[in-house]
Amino acid sequence: MTKIPPKISQKWLEWGQRLQAIAQNGLTYNQIPYDIERYQQVRQIAAEILSTYSHVETSQILDLFSGEIGYATPKVDVRAAVFQAEKILLVKEKEDGCWTLPGGWADIGDSPSEAVVREVYEESGFHTRVVKLVAVYDRNHTRHAHPPFIHHVYKLFFQCELIGGIPTTSFETEDVAFFGEQEIPNLSLTRVVPSQITRLFEYYRDSDQPTDFD
Repeated sequence: MTKIPPKISQKWLEWGQRLQAIAQNGLTYNQIPYDIERYQQVRQIAAEILSTYSHVETSQILDLFSGEIGYATPKVDVRAAVFQAEKILLVKEKEDGCWTLPGGWADIGDSPSEAVVREVYEESGFHTRVVKLVAVYDRNHTRHAHPPFIHHVYKLFFQCELIGGIPTTSFETEDVAFFGEQEIPNLSLTRVVPSQITRLFEYYRDSDQPTDFD
């Protein structure tokens, strides 16, 4: 995941994201040269706002924005809650040396459940089966306290049943382990926060609860 350093307030980040979405949609559906120029200016302003408050170069942010085409929608991040003997599966990220639920971006062509099963196997070596969609969260929502991030993201959390495999690291992960609720190590807060882990343990103990959402 491409990150912006946590130097930018949530409100400035939200304004920058909204301006970028307006520019992206305008550039997608407009063919009038005058309007195209104005939407490019809006994108430039959005990049300058985020650059000013994050200390990331404007050109770097513009490169990220330019890679986004079509109608602007939130990205989808899928995460798996896999339990064994009252413990939850976590993987250690090479990028920041912290732990997270296995998961990542949903790929084009995959259903959400297919994506999360694939991510679990690629990052941990375990085969799983999706049991339930536990939660759908807006990463921007203040209740989750994620660090600032350039994109607007919806996070889908699935409860998955362990059906096989052995712990295996990947090019993204350097360790794989199960942890009890009181044993959770330092988390990669870009990907998952403590309150979400707590909520997943609550669902594990009472799987009849309805899906949680923002």
